[in-house]
Amino acid sequence: MNYFELINKCLVELNYKQVYSFTELTKNEHRKIKNIINLLNTEICNSDKWNFLLRKTNITIPKNTFEIVNPIKGKIDTLLIDGTRFSYVDDFEKFFTNSQPANCFTTFNDKLLLPRFEKNMNAEIIYYTSNHAKDEDGVEKPIFENETDSSLIPDALAEPVLVYGTCMRLKGNPQHIRFSYWLSMYKEALGNLRSKLSVNADYSPEIRLHRG
Repeated sequence: MNYFELINKCLVELNYKQVYSFTELTKNEHRKIKNIINLLNTEICNSDKWNFLLRKTNITIPKNTFEIVNPIKGKIDTLLIDGTRFSYVDDFEKFFTNSQPANCFTTFNDKLLLPRFEKNMNAEIIYYTSNHAKDEDGVEKPIFENETDSSLIPDALAEPVLVYGTCMRLKGNPQHIRFSYWLSMYKEALGNLRSKLSVNADYSPEIRLHRG
């Protein structure tokens, strides 16, 4: 379900009038719904270690170099250099004096800091992307922008969690006649998402809803 379809689904759920083109979304409530869908999609994607956000890339580390431009947009989960796993440490200063612990790496601004190697080394990086949406050609992007954009959350699971969560947040009033229903459906959808797509069942996504 793309961005435009999600918006119309929210309009139906809220008993608002549907629209027939993306350019019709000009009312204040339309803008709120668009904004909330984006915020909610980002919050859910950032709330847990979801397997649908895992990506992998390979790079070459030049010899006698201890810093390289960070090639990824996201959070590193695993760094393997010639098959050896390297662990993350916070102390970046030791890398500048070449006194860091063995088999470790860190980050500094937009750079990866690594041990100095006497030859070029092959590295494999497994990471969680910071992109949360994609266009109709599958090109990933941080947020929904165009009507045909869709969430990186798999489609069947994205629809209920985004639609019910958006309706609940838009109204933001537990006394609203349908609030309890939206809350129940949202929790069920989030539970299904977690049970099927979280890397580790021990990770529990914590989502706090705020009115947009």
